[in-house]
Amino acid sequence: MKITLQCVVALTWTLKDTLGDVLDELDQPVEFLLGGDDLLAKIEEALQGHEAKDQLELHLEPESAFGDYDENLVFLEPRGLFPAELEEGMSFDGAALPAGTSGPIPPDHLYTVSEIYPEHVVLDGNHPLAGIALRLAIKVESVREATEAEVGEGSLGAGFFKLAPLAPGNDTLH
Repeated sequence: MKITLQCVVALTWTLKDTLGDVLDELDQPVEFLLGGDDLLAKIEEALQGHEAKDQLELHLEPESAFGDYDENLVFLEPRGLFPAELEEGMSFDGAALPAGTSGPIPPDHLYTVSEIYPEHVVLDGNHPLAGIALRLAIKVESVREATEAEVGEGSLGAGFFKLAPLAPGNDTLH
């Protein structure tokens, strides 16, 4: 079966930056819904017409992956607003940030604690791979028709390319 929109593909892959450093490796097949919210648009486009056992090599510029790094999504907030057990790498939904933040923080992002100081916390709303060109080696392990329920959900819930709900046109990775 050839890959088309509204089908399910099981993929394995290796994701690298342009220097060849491995950023992510998926060695066990995971199913994704094409035509839904599971994959980046450029990956879906590249997969169409292929079938099981095909292998693809993709180069994704930031605008086709996780966008450019936006300095306007980095905020310095008072340390006292956050829990005592705060650690770097913890994430907060922008719509659920503690009351008292210093300015208008867009609620439609996921913010990661990138640095902790005695008096302040740095929150970064950029995807961890924002601003990075990527190389993705994909193997199509299997292809099947999507069920009505899967199409209705718009996702198989893998979440690999969706970190948080973001502004329209800005997709995201696990």
